[in-house]
Amino acid sequence: MGTEYDVKKEVSDKYSLRGRVFSKLREDILSGKYKEQEELREVAIGEELGVSRTPVREAFRQLELEGLIQIIPNKGAYVTGITPKDVRDIYMMRSLLEGLCARWATENISEEKMEEMEENIYLSEFHAQKGHYEQLAELDNRFHEIMYESCNSKMLEHTLRDFHQYVLQVRKKNLASIQRGKASNHEHKLIMEAIKEKDASKAEQLANTHMINAYQNMINHGFENTIEDHEKKL
Repeated sequence: MGTEYDVKKEVSDKYSLRGRVFSKLREDILSGKYKEQEELREVAIGEELGVSRTPVREAFRQLELEGLIQIIPNKGAYVTGITPKDVRDIYMMRSLLEGLCARWATENISEEKMEEMEENIYLSEFHAQKGHYEQLAELDNRFHEIMYESCNSKMLEHTLRDFHQYVLQVRKKNLASIQRGKASNHEHKLIMEAIKEKDASKAEQLANTHMINAYQNMINHGFENTIEDHEKKL
């Protein structure tokens, strides 16, 4: 498998081999490469990533702690992934934490990051007019990353990045309409203006509302039915 992803090449002093295997598997689960209830096989994954079974087994334990897989003794490891209820919970928590992030970003953002945020809005408006969904989704992601990087809290940044990653696939679908893409960018612009004006309370309120609107948009497009179907099975 010479063309497969070689995780050993990614190893650095900063990250352990187990950490790299964990990050790759988590990314694959969240991106949908592995489906819900699919079995993860240590040997096959070890061969694919070019590592022994030990770091794979250790990564499995960490993935189980995050609730992304379930390890059943004498049977194997099975993907649980992110359920529709998880997505709802994450958006509700994000609405509060993104508001806090916007407040702290208002107090700590650098001139360089402020300029990048303004450029992000400008480019987003351009691609929204052209109907470039993929670029719009990338710029949407980057807007939130700029806020995270500007809040001056590694703990809050880490938490929000994890939440952001968990619902990435859902968010891409959420932005796959020009109406929501334009609305989302307008909300970003209002947040940016509040941050630029150093109005922390307004920035917090706008960022909170932005997350609620994003989730409400999913409900309006049928996501609520997905949640109800899932919960009937529980």
